[in-house]
Amino acid sequence: MAQVLRQCVVTFVRLGSTKVAHSTPGIRLNNHRLYLKLLGGGVLCQFSLFSWKGSRKPDVDSSDSWMSEPITSLDELKQNGDDMKCKMEAMIMRIQSEFVHAVEKEELEEGGKKFLVDRWLREQGGGGITCVLQDGTVFEKAGVNISVVSGILPPNAVQQMRARGKKMKGANLKFFAAGVSSVVHPRNPHIPTVHFNYRYFEVENDDGEKHWWFGGGTDLTPYYLEEKDVVHFHKTLKKACDGHGKQLYPKYKKWCDDYFRVPHRGESRGVGGIFFDDVDEPSQDKCFEFVTDCAESVVPSYLPLVQKHKKDGVSYPEREWQLLRRGRYVEFNLIYDRGTKFGLYTPGARYESILMSLPLTARWEYKHSPPEGSREAQLTEVLKNPREWV
Repeated sequence: MAQVLRQCVVTFVRLGSTKVAHSTPGIRLNNHRLYLKLLGGGVLCQFSLFSWKGSRKPDVDSSDSWMSEPITSLDELKQNGDDMKCKMEAMIMRIQSEFVHAVEKEELEEGGKKFLVDRWLREQGGGGITCVLQDGTVFEKAGVNISVVSGILPPNAVQQMRARGKKMKGANLKFFAAGVSSVVHPRNPHIPTVHFNYRYFEVENDDGEKHWWFGGGTDLTPYYLEEKDVVHFHKTLKKACDGHGKQLYPKYKKWCDDYFRVPHRGESRGVGGIFFDDVDEPSQDKCFEFVTDCAESVVPSYLPLVQKHKKDGVSYPEREWQLLRRGRYVEFNLIYDRGTKFGLYTPGARYESILMSLPLTARWEYKHSPPEGSREAQLTEVLKNPREWV
């Protein structure tokens, strides 16, 4: 029996491919584990050899491609690789770099501009790295910001968190927050705007008790409805969620539809995606893996839409409609967005980075209504009545 086991393992190593493993009799993969079926003398044996999830390289190993020095020293990030604060900072540094390079590639292919990289420090603790591309050829404005901040929570922020059920005790609550946030406003109205944000919080009560949670999401705001594009976007996000539980995508898709609702307009900001907050189960590491997979899904969910439409022709009325829809985007961000409010309430807030999400240009018209039967009216109908896309 031992000899058979050894031979099976040797055979798999020689095959050296998950594709072959799926197609080879007697070998199968399930839930990221390898199982070998051994048929001999009527014996069926299965055992777990390794986990594919464990093969992911530490994010800190990608530091040579980051946009700037991290806020925490690289040596400290490497020495404290098991600390979630350091793990999160390294992950968001990598995600920022990957997304910036992907967006910049599309821009430079059309003779456009590069991102401005602005590393800043906060007197009260921490800092951030803001990458902004504006007035480009493909992208009118694109911002990708990471922040790693700490200090004492201001009263307004404490009040918001208590309203969400957080058991905050004390008057001077220490906090740590790290996240990556991006909004991309393309020049061509046939390319949607995209937003994503993934973040981690730690809060310490006066008695030393710590609370932690993750939040985030990715959502799409088109100006013209291309159903195939929206389906692709949602399928990509669903795939990232499904690896952690089939119940997550429908739950977080509905949360997204509800969160990005503009009550005074009776419509959604866009066609949704996923959104979640206060996630602290089943474990810190599992939550981190989930958030990482969601963040990694942004490029494959969005960049194909840029590539598909960046050379589409644009009429003057289409541009005017894009500017009107951007006005609605601004309304949501300044009136309702929780992240914007938290940033503005935080002492030492860096307003340039907080307001990075706003477009260069927008438009408001009195009582504008799109013509019945138009493509603009088609989009408006979907915004008023969110759909299931997958």
